[in-house]
Amino acid sequence: MAGVMYILPGKPQPPTFHPSAPNSRLLISPFKNPRPLHLRNSVPRISLSASRKGNNTPPETDCPVPPEQLPINEYQSLSTSFPFSWAAGDIVEYCSRLVATGASFALFIGLPVAWFGTVGIESDPLKRSLCAVSSGILFVTIAVVRMYLGWAYIGNRLLSATVEYEETGWYDGQIWVKTAQVLARDRLLGSYTVKPVLSRLKYTLVSLAASLFVSIVVLINIDGGQFLGPFFTGKSAKDDGGSRVIPGVYSDESARSFEPDAFCGPGESDLRH
Repeated sequence: MAGVMYILPGKPQPPTFHPSAPNSRLLISPFKNPRPLHLRNSVPRISLSASRKGNNTPPETDCPVPPEQLPINEYQSLSTSFPFSWAAGDIVEYCSRLVATGASFALFIGLPVAWFGTVGIESDPLKRSLCAVSSGILFVTIAVVRMYLGWAYIGNRLLSATVEYEETGWYDGQIWVKTAQVLARDRLLGSYTVKPVLSRLKYTLVSLAASLFVSIVVLINIDGGQFLGPFFTGKSAKDDGGSRVIPGVYSDESARSFEPDAFCGPGESDLRH
């Protein structure tokens, strides 16, 4: 039986280029992009936690600060907590939440207190409603001030070159100087994330202060200038055309009307002085 030669399939040889051959040419085009098609237009992301020399260890590896006291961890905790996360969200959602908070406080707390807490015919419904609206604006102002103080604290810790921390308690405070990588990352985060939030809160506080001032002025005008007394009106009790008799307080006029004989005689002038 004649011998049969079997050829086993093997790996194809890579194309080679021989510059000495007369009809040789490149088999692989040098202008072909070796990256996949879906990654050609993507922007590479550079992690701020990686070192520039290729070390993938986080920059806080040798940091003595506890993890919960690191500025970046405090920022992440603040940005997801209530109500500080409102300021970092969408502007429409932020404004709607503030309006809903103020309206709820004015309707369920301010209006019942203004309606049942005032007695007399002088307390008309318009004045009570305006007092309730003012209480809602004041409550929202206090909430925005609290949010501003929290974000300002985190912003200062991110932008600062040092970190104040406590190892076990308030009595053993320490100071850690940030490394170059940590400082660059924290300042980048503080400049492009925290500062816009603080600017939004500042504009909100100015708007709320103006609204509260307008509501107080309207309330004074509705009351005829007597809501806050003679301090704002500039009028005293003598300008009313006569003296007012306060119940429970001695008055010469009332005593003269009940006992006229007691004020007749040479000592009357002495009693007046």
